[in-house]
Amino acid sequence: MSGFFGADLEVINVGIPAFADNIRASGAPAVNLEWRPPGDGDPDVARALATLINRESVEAGNQTAFARYRGAQPVLEGVAAAGETVPGMGERTILHSGPPIDWTRMCGPVRGAIVGAVLYESWAADAARADALIESGEVVLEPCHQHGAVGPMAGIISPSMPVWIVTNTAHGNKAYSNLNEGLGKVLRFGANSPEVLDRLRWMGTVLGPALARMLEQMGGLELKPLMAQALHMGDEIHNRNAAASSLLFRRLMPAALKSGIAHEELEAVTDFITGNDHFFLNISMAACKSMLDAASGVAGSSLVTAMARNGVEFGIRLSGCGDRWFTTAAPVVDGLYFAGYSTADAAPDLGDSSITETAGVGGFAMAAAPAIVQFVGGSPDDAISSTNEMTHITLGRNEAFTLPPLDFVGTPAGIDARKVVDTGITPVINTGIAHREPGVGQIGAGITRAPLACFTQAVVSLAESLEADSSPGGD
Repeated sequence: MSGFFGADLEVINVGIPAFADNIRASGAPAVNLEWRPPGDGDPDVARALATLINRESVEAGNQTAFARYRGAQPVLEGVAAAGETVPGMGERTILHSGPPIDWTRMCGPVRGAIVGAVLYESWAADAARADALIESGEVVLEPCHQHGAVGPMAGIISPSMPVWIVTNTAHGNKAYSNLNEGLGKVLRFGANSPEVLDRLRWMGTVLGPALARMLEQMGGLELKPLMAQALHMGDEIHNRNAAASSLLFRRLMPAALKSGIAHEELEAVTDFITGNDHFFLNISMAACKSMLDAASGVAGSSLVTAMARNGVEFGIRLSGCGDRWFTTAAPVVDGLYFAGYSTADAAPDLGDSSITETAGVGGFAMAAAPAIVQFVGGSPDDAISSTNEMTHITLGRNEAFTLPPLDFVGTPAGIDARKVVDTGITPVINTGIAHREPGVGQIGAGITRAPLACFTQAVVSLAESLEADSSPGGD
């Protein structure tokens, strides 16, 4: 003991950083440990969390849900008009990104994109009439997720638009996503000019049918191996899809040459795909959606099956809570802005593309894509740190998606809402930033975090449902 008291004092400070500052001012070293009580110290949240930790039904549910997610086998099977294949699409239904939201509350880019979809479908002759038609309630507006679909940014899918069809052959469920328009003035950022609508019509009449013929010739395409290879080539399959898009092109072209597509059409399709490094993004989103939908609806499971934003609210879903959304205000991303723009110009976080992070890629796989930091900010070390940090809030790893810079370990996957609330570590998301006004387009990119409030709501709800089921008279 005498040696202990004679040694130099080394302090680990837990809690208020100012305590460590006082120790350092006295000449002693101090390390501050970042910690806060679970659920930001809310006693009701802490009690709910305590009922879910080491609870047999929750642990069993999580094992089942995580196994379904990892066992999923997404296969790209085809392309068809949304109205012909997406379940529940009515004749005048338009799907949007994020949780449900009324037209009057929607952000600028989503409103602009919905008006554009009405014009594309020829339901109205001009923007003013389109707006009036939407306000009348004659157009049904619903979330993509409600129909097994996902879409980046505004996420718009209308009946005539072609969609990718992905089938999880391990469980039989399907997922859908629209086709990526490329960069510039595009519908997903709220643009609805004649140029935008002409491109969409070309995609519907030329690109979509051509892709459908290619995939029919191929007999489908397994997506997990392609995504895994892209991770080994520097993609993280959310904001960086250069390798994945190139790999997809290599697989499509032999089928294209055998499918009898007219030369002029094939030339235009080839130019479009090769000129768009984000072409694979929408496919990766549908693949991730199919994997996570397989894990949905497992009683007791605290696994997160969706994270999505509509430019006003950020929402999540839990496996054990089915289709219910837990929402809070969507944050504005503080990232790298293009010249002349700042956070004052930005719409709050927007899009369904965070389904990739929910599935263990995107921000969770940034260690595989050090070049992404040139787009979203930070350093290669930050990218690796972000991936490692996510291991504290996940149920395990996905060994189908391995990370070369981390000795080929699988990506952290299976976000556990309990661990998020317990640690205060929230899921990292790398994302594009849309201007708050429709049609201006992308004005930057950055790294953001899912809001903690969504997870505290989800934990409390799951605990309440389990307590109700175990009470006398419960099912």
